[in-house]
Amino acid sequence: MSSTASGSGRNGTWRNWGGSVTFRPAREVTPASADELADVVRRAAEEGLPVKAAGTGHSFTSIAATDGVLIRPDLLTGIRHIDRQAMTVTVEAGTPLKRLNVALAREGLSLANMGDIMEQTVAGATSTGTHGTGRDSGSLAAQIRALELVTADGSLLTCSAQRNPEIFAAARVGLGALGVVTAVTFAIEPVFLLTAREEPMPLDEVLSRFEELWTENEHFEFYWFPHTGNTSTKRNNRSAGPARPVGRLRALYEDEFLSNGVFRAANEIGRAVPATVPAIARVSSRALSARTYTDIPYKVFTSPRRVRFVEMEYAVPRAALVETLRELKAMVDRSRLRISFPVEVRTAPADDLTLSTASGRDSAYLAVHMFRGTPYRSYFTAAERIFTAHEGRPHWGKLHTRDAEYLSRVYPRFGEFTALRDRLDPDRRFRNDYLRRVLGP
Repeated sequence: MSSTASGSGRNGTWRNWGGSVTFRPAREVTPASADELADVVRRAAEEGLPVKAAGTGHSFTSIAATDGVLIRPDLLTGIRHIDRQAMTVTVEAGTPLKRLNVALAREGLSLANMGDIMEQTVAGATSTGTHGTGRDSGSLAAQIRALELVTADGSLLTCSAQRNPEIFAAARVGLGALGVVTAVTFAIEPVFLLTAREEPMPLDEVLSRFEELWTENEHFEFYWFPHTGNTSTKRNNRSAGPARPVGRLRALYEDEFLSNGVFRAANEIGRAVPATVPAIARVSSRALSARTYTDIPYKVFTSPRRVRFVEMEYAVPRAALVETLRELKAMVDRSRLRISFPVEVRTAPADDLTLSTASGRDSAYLAVHMFRGTPYRSYFTAAERIFTAHEGRPHWGKLHTRDAEYLSRVYPRFGEFTALRDRLDPDRRFRNDYLRRVLGP
């Protein structure tokens, strides 16, 4: 989704990657240790200022926005410790996922599953519920085995399934509401190979075979191109090898030239002349041919995404996916909307994280996008109406309009989280407008 991190602009203005959020903190700090970060929180409390931490700006919501103290984790990076007996890695919260993945691979290790980009920081990705797709393996946060955070009174708190378990259940997807994460311990395993099979498939076939495709593959996802009946599917499964990565020239042509360069140009044309979008969609949906390749996990799960956009994503019960997507397609077909970005569909198994979008139920994710600078509200509003009719849960880092009243109905453990927030941050040191909306005052 990005090759460059977002951050402060002129006059101390902070902007996110998608261009949907801009704010000016009273000051920015870059602590070099957990102790320094704790001092920052204590000083902010003395001054009566709110505190928020920001990563690389890949959230489309204002979850990191503040007019108080903004913590930048640029110096809180690197691997603290690899425990080969417990098969865990402890990493500083500001470490970019790309750096973590490369370092693990160098040690012959890997995460079990990951999302489709690597630009986010460890803490930013997990705190907002970033996920990939998986039949059996869940989100990044579901792979956490321990967490360290600075709470509102400046205390350094460690939690795990054995230590402060009620905090551990909530803080893995903590929205920045319970404290500032300083380190994360992930489960890891020996590095393995994945074989990816990418191929076009008619939407009707994908939907009629969805349970079969989901059951037979460890990681299945697809993209539906609005204004067409076409999809691009991807199936990732563990492989005995040998490794057969995508050739350098083919990767440059398909992943950079077609998927980024040509796709950006097509979106620019569509933004300027919306009437061209359906024709462009038909061409785009047939541009990439089938391919199969085998590589280490992060090189299969992730891909370069340089075309900027805004995004909304909802998790619905997996059993409701086919009906939900059919309703979305029917809405687009009967509307005058012109949608140049494909709809991304992924899955995750149920987990036990309090505010994970997969909390307590097997889930399917539908992500809708619009090219940056293109009006998106009509499309997102119509899509959100469909998603919420199926008890959808919005991704915490992607655009949505839901509030605490709605969210308390679709999250059975919502009250547990807000009660814990009352206990850990009674004065709302980590407050902002977004948290006030989604969690209540």
